[in-house]
Amino acid sequence: MSKVITAMEAAKLINDGDTVAASGFGLSCWAEEMGIAIEERFLETGHPKNLTVIHASAVGDRRSKGMSHLGHEGLIKRWIGGIAIASPAMAKLIEEDKCEAYNLPQGVITQLYREIAAKRPGVITKVGLGTFVDPRIEGAKMSPSTKEDIVKVIELEGEEWLFYKSFPIQVALIRGTVADENGNLTLEKEGLHMEVLPIAQAVRNSGGIVIAQVESVAKAGSLSPKDVVVPGILVDHIVVASPENHFQTENTQYNPAFSGHIKVPTESIEALPLDERKVIARRSAAELKPNTILNLGVGIPVNVSIVSAEEGVSDQLILTTEAGSIGGVPAGLKDFGHAYNSEAIVDHHAQFDFYDGGGIDLSVLGLAQTDGDGNVNVSKFGTRVAGCGGFINISQSAKKLVFAGTFTAGGLEVRVEDGKLNIIKEGKSKKFVKQVQQITFSGAYATKTNQPVIYVTERAVFELLNGKLTLTEIAPGVDLQKHILDQMEFEPVISPDLKEMDPGIFQEQWGELKNILFKQSKN
Repeated sequence: MSKVITAMEAAKLINDGDTVAASGFGLSCWAEEMGIAIEERFLETGHPKNLTVIHASAVGDRRSKGMSHLGHEGLIKRWIGGIAIASPAMAKLIEEDKCEAYNLPQGVITQLYREIAAKRPGVITKVGLGTFVDPRIEGAKMSPSTKEDIVKVIELEGEEWLFYKSFPIQVALIRGTVADENGNLTLEKEGLHMEVLPIAQAVRNSGGIVIAQVESVAKAGSLSPKDVVVPGILVDHIVVASPENHFQTENTQYNPAFSGHIKVPTESIEALPLDERKVIARRSAAELKPNTILNLGVGIPVNVSIVSAEEGVSDQLILTTEAGSIGGVPAGLKDFGHAYNSEAIVDHHAQFDFYDGGGIDLSVLGLAQTDGDGNVNVSKFGTRVAGCGGFINISQSAKKLVFAGTFTAGGLEVRVEDGKLNIIKEGKSKKFVKQVQQITFSGAYATKTNQPVIYVTERAVFELLNGKLTLTEIAPGVDLQKHILDQMEFEPVISPDLKEMDPGIFQEQWGELKNILFKQSKN
C-alpha cells in the first residue's frame, strides 16, 4: 500500500504538545510543503499547538520560508535550535518572549539525534564549556520565560564535560529527492545530506511518525539500494511537493554542481577589489600552511578562498563546510553550506564528529563583539537573537583560529592606496567592547587548551596571549591612539614587539602567499 498522502493530511497527524524534529540547512533538506501545511492548519483551527521544535541549522531563506511558517504564538511552546536568524518570524517570537528558547551548538544537535535513536542518555562533550551554553553562565537560554535546565556540567574521569540529555521526539519532518512506494528515500539532487537518517531513526525509536517530502514517487523496489539514504522501514508517510516548495538552497531551485552531478570551471573567479575586506582576507590567508584543512565562516572569511585563488595556492588548501562538503569551492551567502566541485559530501553529523575531534587545521570565522579577555559574541545583540550555529563547535575545536572582520561597524569608509590604509570615516559602532553581551567563544577556555587565536582587522592584528587580547600588528598609515585605542572600550595589552602589518597586502598586487606557504612548510 502506498505511503503517499497530502501535506494537509500529514499536518493533521501532528498532535498538540508534540516534539517535532526537522532537517534542513537553508532550504536544503527542509520540508517546505509541510511547513506551509502546518501553518495553514494552525491559522484555520488553532492546532497543532504548544509544539516543541528542534532543528540544528539555519532553516529558512531569511524571509518567509522555512521555520518562519511555524513562528506563531501558541503554535510553538519551545524552540531548540542552532540558528534563529534565517527565520525572522521565529526569531521575533523568541525576542518577544512568546516561547521558551534554547540555542544549542549545531553539531551537538546533529549528534543528539543518534543518542536518542540508540536510547543512550545523551551527548557528552566539551563543546560549549565556558560559553553561554554552559549552565554556570546562561545554560543556552535565550528568552526570559526559559527556565528549565537542559544542559548539565558533569565530571568524568577527572575532567569537566557538558551533558545534553536525550528526550523522545514524536514527529520527523525530513526531505529527499525520490521515494518509492515503500518509503525508501534517496537524496541524489540534494546538495547536502544533513542528518535525515538519524532524525528518522530517533523518531521511529521514540514511537513517533516520520514524514518525508520528495519531488517524486517511484515504483516499489525500483530504486538502487546504494542510493537509498533512509530505508522505508523508517518512513511512515510521503508528501510530494510542488517544485516551488522544493528549493535546493535558500535561493537556488537546483544546481547540479552542488549535488555533484557536474563540475564547473572555477578559473574565472572574479578578483576582489582592493578594499578593507581584501586586506583582512589577505592577512588571514597569511596564517595558512600547505595542505591546510580549512573551514571558512560567512562574510569576510569566505574571501580567504578567493584570495587563495588569486595568489595561485588553491591547490594547497582543502576547503570544508560544516554542512558536509569536503574539497571544492564553498558557495557564497545565498547558497551557503554548499560547494562547487566537492570531492565528497558527508553526513552533517559525521562532519561534526570530524570537526569536534580537531580535524580542522584552521578556521577563519567572523569577528563581531570582542572584549579584552578575547571573548567573542556572534549569537545575540540587544534583543536580536541570531544563534550560534556551528560557531561554538568550530571555534572550540580548530587547531588554529582566526577571527576576521572590520574594526568598527556601520558606515566605515577606508581607502587603501600606496601601501597604506587611510580611514575616511569611522564606523558608528564599536566592536571591541568592555564586555560582550553573550559569550559565544570563550577566551578563557582557549587559553586553558592552549589554542592559538588571532583577531584580524583592516588596521590591527591582535593575539590571545596569557588570556588577554594583545595588539601585535598595526597597519601602515594608522595612528595607534586615534584609530585603534580611541575606538575601543578597553585598552588592550600592547606587545613590546608591536610591528607594522605587511605593506604588501595594502598594494594592488600582493603575490607573496606562495612564499609564505613555502616558509610555513619549512617550520
